[in-house]
Amino acid sequence: MPHYKTEGVSTMSPFLSHAALSAAIAIGLGTTALGQNTDNASGNKGTWHLVPETTLSAMLDCIEQSDTSLISAHRGGPSPGLPENSVETMDALLTAIPAVMEIDVAQSPDGVHYLMHDRTLDRTTTGTGNVTDAPWSEVQKLFLVDEAGWVTPYRVPTLNQALSWAIGRTVLQIDFKRTADYEEVIELIRAQDMAESVILIAYSVEAAQKLYALAPEMLISFSLSAPGDLDEVVAAGIPADRIVAFTGTRTAKPDLYQALDEADVEVIFGTLGRSPNSIDNIIDRFGIDERYAELSEGGVDVIATDRPREAAAALSAADRLPKEGRCGVRRASNK
Repeated sequence: MPHYKTEGVSTMSPFLSHAALSAAIAIGLGTTALGQNTDNASGNKGTWHLVPETTLSAMLDCIEQSDTSLISAHRGGPSPGLPENSVETMDALLTAIPAVMEIDVAQSPDGVHYLMHDRTLDRTTTGTGNVTDAPWSEVQKLFLVDEAGWVTPYRVPTLNQALSWAIGRTVLQIDFKRTADYEEVIELIRAQDMAESVILIAYSVEAAQKLYALAPEMLISFSLSAPGDLDEVVAAGIPADRIVAFTGTRTAKPDLYQALDEADVEVIFGTLGRSPNSIDNIIDRFGIDERYAELSEGGVDVIATDRPREAAAALSAADRLPKEGRCGVRRASNK
């Protein structure tokens, strides 16, 4: 059972001052310098939506053929006042940029799937203790904590709540944590009619085989570091048209991207990471945001990043951010 913590956590008026701060941050997100592709969050044009017109595979093909790249917001795109793996955070990000949302899914010991990256509750919530020891009846009482340690007014969302929010809004990349149950997660996805708006993440051939057997209609993100790796996956019984290739987080590989493009497999490259030497952190440290556009130009179809706003700004400046009215990308008023 989780314990509640106060020591070491900033708790100054979390339900008043901090709630107001979070609201102000959400409104301000839309003012980032993205040229003509964004508006502020005041409601002039509403939020961005990424909704496949037919299939998700066709949407990704369209974006690639348009010489643009998608942003995938790692852990839903947290920022000050907006915690990771939070519906409110993802909703705020869509006021600023069109983005896929990567989320982490864990399961409580009493069978509820919810959004959580870590094996413990300590870093991201007001609770402490192992995820495996915390029943949902206790987890649902906790508040999420942002990157700076501030307690936010936001609760831990269930996967079902995240799926309900995402319907008609965006695509979710689902990272299964060790406690998650593949079959139950897929049942929840189908129950929300989200099969064409999810990408399931697999870290082994065996995991990919299991996901494909359970959900042959859904796309699978699988790590490929060389052209021959795709042959291995196909030999394991997974069609190439079900694969989206995650190609690492360290070095761009244009030759691999070209081979995958010829096989009609979309490319994800991760600039994310907590290390000071992650590509995101290097780009930030040296002020070279144009590198995101260079990755797009080099064949990356989806940039998975901890800096979604900055990456989107760089793509927009290079005219490589997906355009409103094409490939299932649109704006819709919140009014």
